[in-house]
Amino acid sequence: MRVLMLVWTGVATDTRVLREASALVAAGDTVHVIGRGVPTDYRPPHGVTVDSAGRPPAAQTRGRDLTAPERLARWALLPVHVRRRLERWQAEAEELARRAAADAPFGVVHAHDFTALPVGARLAGEWDLPLVYDTHEYWVGRPVEGRPAPWRRRREAATEDALGRRAAAVVTVGEGVAGALRADHPGWPEVTVVHNTFPVRTDLPPATSPPRAFVYAGRLAADRELEVIAAASRDLPGEVVLRGPADAEWLGRFDPGAARVEAAAPLEVVDNELLAAGAALVTHSDRWPNHRLAMPNKLFHAVSLGVPVVATDVGELGAAVRRHGLGTTYRPGDAADLVRAGRELVARHAELTAQVLAAREELSWEHDAAVLVRLHERVRGR
Repeated sequence: MRVLMLVWTGVATDTRVLREASALVAAGDTVHVIGRGVPTDYRPPHGVTVDSAGRPPAAQTRGRDLTAPERLARWALLPVHVRRRLERWQAEAEELARRAAADAPFGVVHAHDFTALPVGARLAGEWDLPLVYDTHEYWVGRPVEGRPAPWRRRREAATEDALGRRAAAVVTVGEGVAGALRADHPGWPEVTVVHNTFPVRTDLPPATSPPRAFVYAGRLAADRELEVIAAASRDLPGEVVLRGPADAEWLGRFDPGAARVEAAAPLEVVDNELLAAGAALVTHSDRWPNHRLAMPNKLFHAVSLGVPVVATDVGELGAAVRRHGLGTTYRPGDAADLVRAGRELVARHAELTAQVLAAREELSWEHDAAVLVRLHERVRGR
């Protein structure tokens, strides 16, 4: 069967979308993804085709830092700017989907996140196809960027509730988000959890023990406790590395302390860096509901490699680390407690590494891919 996936990202670095698409291809489907501002040189995996609508976020193409008046204007106008860009992308994505369907019909529409849900619901209804709504986060609990727009958020919540009722299935990233969605939307179909896990890597050497460094591998931006890591960096028992794509405006104001800041790198480079370091930093703030419910990709990446973590003791993240014995935790916002947790990880490294290795099968993409495939089979009536 041909599956239409819609997502308001650049696709090329969206590991969840690409893993899900590849899992469906392995089960015998073909998948067509319509993304946003997809790099022109991107080559998708076997069985997956990609179209691009809209433009990438302005910050990715900006050649200079904004001045203070420009930052203020951006803060005030950002909600309007985002809404207009999203509406343009939705219109272009819908047109591309119609052209693709004219070449070969689709059998399922899979909409990633609320941004793609209106288009997905409209096309699935018009074509009489099952709709899978795949929400990567607790949409109404996300961090607010720019000027607060409470009325817009209320409208989005009402729209998400109404369109979610039309879905044949709803998918999300963890039990915390799933529980919140079930409570908010009793009229929705059952919410299925497909974690952002990684394939288990048994072909790589074991993690360095005892660890010699602490690596944060993820987006460098606000609300990720990076300021706390920087404050702790001179006292942690090893080098601190912060690697990932950066919010240029945030990075320009960030003092890394003794931490070394590195640009984003291919996954295989990050894999080797984490293994050589022996310890991963998995951090985010306690400021927003979505952070308390989320399970960061960084956690599952470390688990796939057999690397123990130092994690912020926030909601689902802290609970998962304790439940599976994946590492140590520290109080959010507390640099001294982060240092304590880092030292504890070093002292218990062999024990924690063994516990991570024991949890890998359960917390693996192989397990979650099977859940996704079974869900697609169910909504198609197989």
